[in-house]
Amino acid sequence: MTESNATARPRLHHVNLKTCRLDEMIDWYATVVGVSVQHKFPGGAWLTNDDANHRIALLTSPAICDDADKLRHSGLHHTAFEFDSYDDLLKTYVRLEAAGIQPHACLDHGMTTSMYYVDPDGNSVELQADNFGDWSQSSAYMRESPDFKRDPIGTPFEPKLVVEQWKSGASAGELRRRTFAGEFKPAAPLNLRFPVD
Repeated sequence: MTESNATARPRLHHVNLKTCRLDEMIDWYATVVGVSVQHKFPGGAWLTNDDANHRIALLTSPAICDDADKLRHSGLHHTAFEFDSYDDLLKTYVRLEAAGIQPHACLDHGMTTSMYYVDPDGNSVELQADNFGDWSQSSAYMRESPDFKRDPIGTPFEPKLVVEQWKSGASAGELRRRTFAGEFKPAAPLNLRFPVD
């Protein structure tokens, strides 16, 4: 392939969500991922949590209605936000739990540790930390690891148990190993918000 016909590779810039709950969605994303409003008008808002002009766009209209069968319909399953560290992920879990916001699922995928939350419109939002701290290593894990080939979904875990150990001084590396090994099993069945029947 010559340089003139090589595929340009743009970065994902933002996600646009339709909503019936504009203010509630703005407040939730501000609480969960620290967005601020760049611009708001009666038909929507643009939000960011970094230097980008926006990372989440929200659009609203009286013509938009909720979909009672949303989970059964094809479409977006979740969006994801990545923390710089495992400690930041656990600190966020503690902060959100104090605000009454609980994850619907927690998984150690091998290359990431992830907690999934539901926004006011029923969209799943993943908060994650890279378990290697290096995308080249986590990418290699996905391509080459027999563990990932055997189970690409990951090991469910109970975040309260992990946080207890973390507060007692367990290191991030130790907790990741123990989580992936299944030591912190959740009491309730895993809720992936994906119909299986």
